[in-house]
Amino acid sequence: MMYYLKYLRYLFRSKHRRGFGIHSPFVFHLVTDVIEETLPYYKYSLIEKVRHLLLKTEKIVFVEDFGTGVSGQRRISKIVRRSAKSKYYAQVLFRLVNYYKANDILELGTSFGLTTMYLAAPNSKSNVVTMEGCHEIAEYASLSFRRAGFDNIRLCEGNIDGCLPDVLKSFTKLDFVFFDANHKKSALLSYFDACCKKSHGKSVFVIDDIYWSDDMEDAWAEIKKDTRVRVTIDMFTYGIVLFDPELQKEDYVLRFFPNLKECILDALNVNY
Repeated sequence: MMYYLKYLRYLFRSKHRRGFGIHSPFVFHLVTDVIEETLPYYKYSLIEKVRHLLLKTEKIVFVEDFGTGVSGQRRISKIVRRSAKSKYYAQVLFRLVNYYKANDILELGTSFGLTTMYLAAPNSKSNVVTMEGCHEIAEYASLSFRRAGFDNIRLCEGNIDGCLPDVLKSFTKLDFVFFDANHKKSALLSYFDACCKKSHGKSVFVIDDIYWSDDMEDAWAEIKKDTRVRVTIDMFTYGIVLFDPELQKEDYVLRFFPNLKECILDALNVNY
């Protein structure tokens, strides 16, 4: 199904807007007071300055993309403009990490590190590990982390398929995982299963691009059926997964529009 048609289907399917129709008090609070919160945390402006600098960077880098299988030379400004999550979606990650007080955080797919910094910003003492397969992009991300003063980020460079087992050995638990790497069903489900072995009742997993392809949509459907999963929240761009055994098994479809224009463009991966 064409991506645009999937988005229209999502709009018709989404029953929950600002908590409307959500019967679970906990999930209602999570949606209205965390996911849809609009307060400007002070770290936001610092990270958005980094985005602004990257959008002005015209250098061309070679991108070896293990997630899509498409590699080649690309301009940094264009990559960031087309591929980086908008501030509205990236800041959802910040708020979730902040609310759950997540300390041990893993990101699969660094790119230029904007989402990484949002994951690391709530607590300077948190342990954030991010994984990136492309050498040139990893170098730029590391430079951004240093310039912005993020000392709690460790970047692991290499193909996630080979590196993930050793990275997971460095964690005793995973409080938060952001999946934004290989966009193949088999790879995502493999990463998800491996990370689940380090999860606990308060862990939160966020999966990016759940409708990017039929393969990703199938993987999302499998994850929703996983017996370890209690609650999922479908935001079209993100799929949020909760493991709390005290929550009733439920799948929510949330219509998320803090800024209608940018969220639609971001969800559809349109150059803006």
